[in-house]
Amino acid sequence: MSDPLVLVSTAGAVRTLTLNRPAQLNSFTGGLHAELLAALEAAASDAAVRAVVLTGAGRGFCAGQDLSDPAVAPDPTPGAAPKDLGEVVTRFYRPLCLRLRSMPVPVVAAVNGVAAGAGASVALACDLVVAGRSASFIQAFSKIGLVPDSGGTWLLPRLVGRARALGLALLGDKLPAEEAQQMGLIWRCVDDAELAGAAQALAARLAAMPVQALATIRGALDAAALMDWPSALAHEAELQRTLGFAHDYREGVQAFGEKRAPVFTDR
Repeated sequence: MSDPLVLVSTAGAVRTLTLNRPAQLNSFTGGLHAELLAALEAAASDAAVRAVVLTGAGRGFCAGQDLSDPAVAPDPTPGAAPKDLGEVVTRFYRPLCLRLRSMPVPVVAAVNGVAAGAGASVALACDLVVAGRSASFIQAFSKIGLVPDSGGTWLLPRLVGRARALGLALLGDKLPAEEAQQMGLIWRCVDDAELAGAAQALAARLAAMPVQALATIRGALDAAALMDWPSALAHEAELQRTLGFAHDYREGVQAFGEKRAPVFTDR
């Protein structure tokens, strides 16, 4: 029996998903996509899970698409039809990235080693990215004649601005984790030895917070990027209406008044 492509573990309210193709730097195949999406769906449907950590086994987070995967590898046979990469993106990467951005709980990416191509995009699609000091981010698409996918064209300019996004995407240079933090691409860079503990501590902190509100904040920021000012204000009012009727708002206000730690339960 082959090893699982995604390792799943739970500590308290934190579910950790570890990409498990270390010999291939956890590069994506159809099988890895299927297991990761299933693990995310399971975490989303489990009321006991209040935060998720996504990381990689071995010396890399994810090197992107495995180019030896038959779904994308060009057929060397003379006259063979080229592979439809748009179908691969639509079938595998789009569902994964939509699921990440619609999780009912916050998702922390713990980036160890390289995050390249779609691996970088998937990390950046998480809510908060913590990276080890030896980690790096590479927009490798231009080096094989492609464009950033898995949300890369949407994420990069919103995270670092158009000039830096173009520099990263056109040149495909390796971006060290410290520089990624300095330019606002990721949340935090830590020493390699501290990465796992820092990611777990951050996820545990988020899990103790009102996670329904946290997921709503993520969605509100994403939606506001496509709205004008009056529409964003109106959208905020609707979200506040919904959250104001929830248990966690009442609990938060009551705990504040009683000078005690709140116990949030909504999800």
